[in-house]
Amino acid sequence: MTEITLLDGGMGQELIRRAGQATPLWSTQALLDNPSLVSDVHRDYADAGATMATTNTYALHRDRLRGGASNHYADDGVDLPNLEPQFAELLNTAAAEAQKLHDRSRIAGSIGPLGASYRSDLHPPLEKATGLYTEVAEILAPSVDVLLFETIASLEAARACLAAGRTTDRPVWLAFTVDDEDGTLLRSGEAVSDAVSIAAEADAVLINCSAPEVIADALEALAPAGVPTGAYGNAFTMITKTFLEGGTTAEDLSAREDMTPDVYATYAMQWVDQGATIIGGCCETGPAHIAEIAKRLKAAGHTLV
Repeated sequence: MTEITLLDGGMGQELIRRAGQATPLWSTQALLDNPSLVSDVHRDYADAGATMATTNTYALHRDRLRGGASNHYADDGVDLPNLEPQFAELLNTAAAEAQKLHDRSRIAGSIGPLGASYRSDLHPPLEKATGLYTEVAEILAPSVDVLLFETIASLEAARACLAAGRTTDRPVWLAFTVDDEDGTLLRSGEAVSDAVSIAAEADAVLINCSAPEVIADALEALAPAGVPTGAYGNAFTMITKTFLEGGTTAEDLSAREDMTPDVYATYAMQWVDQGATIIGGCCETGPAHIAEIAKRLKAAGHTLV
């Protein structure tokens, strides 16, 4: 049958669940308090069948690490410590925790969006964004097998990510996030089909952090790019237009009770039937979701690589 790369599932929510607390620093808090908790999560995903570990670096951007109440990631104006001087150290710490599993898993260096997830209106202009993404990519590249740019909400962000990734010698995977009600549209409102020419220059193109129900349409729109495709949806309640307009925060997002491992795996197998060869889970999916996908892939005769 087909060789499938099985990604892991969500990292941030899994770390928060295990640590028993949520802070404005989100998944970065674990790197400060208990780095080994990160490798524990990587190990549990590998035990579930994942063949690629995604570094806990999604939120490691300079703007998220700056201190002060002016940091828009702070809750209700609470002062955050200034961690920007530890920027490179935190990236390397996260990479080292993933490296502990390198005998079992390839490593994807996660690079999340600048500004804020899903919010194309907060993304910096192309030239500035390219420089910021490049800095992260060049720090991660020596420690990872691929660079995975995640939750890309607009065409301009995709161009910046691709340009940054190409400054290294690592394969570049671009993961777009799409409208939870219309999988033919990016979160920016731009057509997914308009991303084909950018995707064609990447080494793989994926859909991530979107409602599983709309991912099939997004994959169909990206298929003409002619590169390997993949998907890893989230199990969040709908990311509404109000959220995208800045009316709510990440605290208003909650897990869907209906997106069980069994239900999610059914969507994942549909994406494989469409030709996707890179499959995994995003926010609010965990090791049980990955284990169910692994079981079904093997039962269908696919090989995990």
